[in-house]
Amino acid sequence: MYEMIDVVIVGGGPVGLFLACELKLAGVDPVVLERLPEQSQDDKAHGVVGQAVRLLDDRGLYERFGGSGAPEPLPTFYFGTLTLPVHVLGDDNPMFMLQINQRDLERLLAERAAELGVDVRRGHEVLKFAQADDHVDLVVAGPDGAQENLSARFLVGCDGGHSEVRKQAGIAFPGIVDERVVSRGAIIGATEQIRPVPGGRVAIDGFGEISGYFHRTERGVVLIAFLDPEHPFITTLEWEDHPVGSYPGPGAPMTFEELEASVERVLGVRVALSAPPEGSPALLRRICGRNTRLAERYRDRRVFLAGDAAHVHAASGGPGLNLGLQDAANLAWKLAADLHGWAPGGLLDSYEPERRALGERVFTQTQSQTALMAPGSAVTALRELFTELLAKRENVRLIADLMAGVDVRYDMGEPEPADATGWFAPRLDLTTEDGRKLRLAELRRDARPLLVDLSAGAALAEAASPWSDRVARVAARAATPSAPSLLIRPDGYVAWSGTDPAGLRGALGRWFGTAKKAPWRPNG
Repeated sequence: MYEMIDVVIVGGGPVGLFLACELKLAGVDPVVLERLPEQSQDDKAHGVVGQAVRLLDDRGLYERFGGSGAPEPLPTFYFGTLTLPVHVLGDDNPMFMLQINQRDLERLLAERAAELGVDVRRGHEVLKFAQADDHVDLVVAGPDGAQENLSARFLVGCDGGHSEVRKQAGIAFPGIVDERVVSRGAIIGATEQIRPVPGGRVAIDGFGEISGYFHRTERGVVLIAFLDPEHPFITTLEWEDHPVGSYPGPGAPMTFEELEASVERVLGVRVALSAPPEGSPALLRRICGRNTRLAERYRDRRVFLAGDAAHVHAASGGPGLNLGLQDAANLAWKLAADLHGWAPGGLLDSYEPERRALGERVFTQTQSQTALMAPGSAVTALRELFTELLAKRENVRLIADLMAGVDVRYDMGEPEPADATGWFAPRLDLTTEDGRKLRLAELRRDARPLLVDLSAGAALAEAASPWSDRVARVAARAATPSAPSLLIRPDGYVAWSGTDPAGLRGALGRWFGTAKKAPWRPNG
């Protein structure tokens, strides 16, 4: 007799763990299978940006993961190392950031998963699987090598760019690999030769000052980030025209001497780099080539892909985590609805078109950024023109929305959708009917569908009443009086906006099924 599981998630990185937490909040019991016996200490992402920051805030995780108060947008960001003055957008600025390295993010998500009672099985590798009409059968190798059989209603591959789930499902992973680009990076010990100066700039002895983060020359790019003042982080990008023999090859260990030589080639000055104090990770890393790929499909019957298993991109502006965490939020509530028996027809089918559209946009923007960072006078001319374009607010808005992952509107089935419909829910300050003053994000901790009723009447309450077992309703007043009532899906996107009860009933049926069919059964 096989063990039958609601959802098996392959991969215990940030996306897999966040998906598990979302499922648990929705009353589903997932199992996470992670091949590694211990958490990886590799140096990967250093922050979450864009819409995913607001998603973490919705779940009450923003402050827990190192944020302070409510998320505030950044005044500036970068696109292809060019400064993006997002402060000109005012209240429409979508560029939020939570500064956290991926190791800590994964650790904290693992703690959250444990609090919710998620079954995470480390040292377990999926060897093969086969799909039936109503489940997936898996063969899994445990920590001792012994094999066991499991069955799941659904299988989700969150197992990275080399996803075995994707490969076994026969889903193609086309894309572009630029073998010319070599990236090197490390956390270094404090040095007087490199130091932060007022205005978000960095002083480098023998070179001068550069703006924080990226600096491009005709020979490459250097990034210097003082995420920790005592342990600066340095990365370089070089193209194939750097000297032959300047690195020993992809398989050889990275060294501080190799990074010193790379910085000298890019900036033209030698900077002595030393290891951080004993006990602090140096995280020396060399990556040869820039890989951009997008899965041909995100679904094969009962098998789904999310995160890097579905898309990989050059890490310019942190697109991977932004995209992957939102994949998880989008998929989780739809799987839960199906498992609880109230999913309307086609709900699971909506996952791929909604999320793959965002993957296509990131596919485009990361390649564009790489092109803007390349050496050569032609690229320098392009950058000068691009800088002129970024002097116009409308162009800043276009690029900021692209970077934040908010430039694709979901189809909510309305012939003439209201302004808010299909977009991530706006930031609102509310006063509830019982006098509480709170942010909209504070009403979304349990990941339930939510009707924010701003109508000051009974009509919308009566219209939503048949769905009260799975859709929460909060009557409130908004600080912005003109804000219409909102029906918000668990992933944060507005399914309906307005004041018409008939329109509300239509949206409730479209996204949350036939009324009173089954309970929501929340766990969180």
